Amino acid sequence: MTTAFAAERSKLMKYFEAAVSAAHPSSCVPPHLPDVPGGGRIIVVGAGKAGAAMAQATERHYIARGEGERVTGFVTTRHGFGLPTEIIEIVEAGHPVPDANSVSSARRALELVASAGPDDLILCLMSGGASALWSAPVDGVTFDMKQAMTKSLLRSGARISEMNCVRKHLSRIKGGRLAAAAAGREMLTLAISDVPHDSPDAIGSGPTVGDTTTLAEARAILALYNLTPPPEIARALQDPGNETPLPGSPALARSRFVLAARPLASMQAAAVLAKADGYRVDILGDSLEGEARDVAAFHAAMAKDAMRRGDRVALMSGGELTVTVRGEGSGGPNQEYALGLAIALGGANGIVGIACDTDGTDGGIGRADDPAGAVVLPDTVTRAQAAGMDTVTFLNENDSTAFFRRIGDLVMPGPTQTNVNDFRVVLVDP
Repeated sequence: MTTAFAAERSKLMKYFEAAVSAAHPSSCVPPHLPDVPGGGRIIVVGAGKAGAAMAQATERHYIARGEGERVTGFVTTRHGFGLPTEIIEIVEAGHPVPDANSVSSARRALELVASAGPDDLILCLMSGGASALWSAPVDGVTFDMKQAMTKSLLRSGARISEMNCVRKHLSRIKGGRLAAAAAGREMLTLAISDVPHDSPDAIGSGPTVGDTTTLAEARAILALYNLTPPPEIARALQDPGNETPLPGSPALARSRFVLAARPLASMQAAAVLAKADGYRVDILGDSLEGEARDVAAFHAAMAKDAMRRGDRVALMSGGELTVTVRGEGSGGPNQEYALGLAIALGGANGIVGIACDTDGTDGGIGRADDPAGAVVLPDTVTRAQAAGMDTVTFLNENDSTAFFRRIGDLVMPGPTQTNVNDFRVVLVDP
């Protein structure tokens, strides 16, 4: 890693860390935790990349109140994201591609909520990543088939909302079906949002809320990306029995939903610091979607325009960008955005940027030590050229991880124990 632009690098990391801290479960979960019901228990289920920290914050709250013996349950999180707990069990499973633990934990969650007594309250702790961490295929569809379908969707460039639509209609737990399994027992969902517009039915594919998507939409998404499913999946997506409960369904009448943290609040926390550093802050949106390299080029053009105007500005954005995989390299949407940004800026002086996933891992192979993203500095391209690297070739190969690793500009914080989607900032300092 170069020592040049150390102050700029430090400033970018400060903003990223502020965004992550604002959404950490230790601070955002306890204010929303319910009282233990009289004569009953709190039964905890949950899934997501923030699941372990949410469970930890939950049990500490009840233990401190002397009510730990009336709390039971388990949550599922990504491999490598576990934390020590006393009364709420942590199970680790596969992400972004489900594994056998994803199947067993989804089945166990369905059984646990169905076992709740009339005086119990089911507390569901949800965060991004739950779609993969809980996998309960519908009848006639095997785990391997659903896993292959997930991989195809990941490679196709489908948006996360589109992927979730398909997965809901191939699942016995997503799209409100977990709440339906509670058979009218009281349920409260506390969620950390990582999705555009903070839509409850999109966080973890909405296992406790009504679903606004349909089987017909799922079929249309596969057609849009020219994906031909195996006959078993095609039949499942034609079966009316696999339609998910609509919002307002009587089966979901006692299921409540509360957002504990959202991407905009994290950006606002970073914006406070940027303003204190003398920047005018433009929040471009907390739910941007689109091809990572294209969004990067657009943001680079905005930054160059600001530079020409002499405008000292911080351009902040969130959301979940996509990468249409054409090459054989590795790297998630934040790293591809950063590489696209570096190319589009062309070494422009006075402009720096960072793009990171707030969960601490961006794409990769599902390891806890995958990069979160990368920083872009005025000398990014020139350092690469000095090392004999062609930036455009790396972009065409979707090999952003290798690019930023070789020049030392990966951001690798490890699991952050939260997940409010991606965080990007471009700083313009004329």
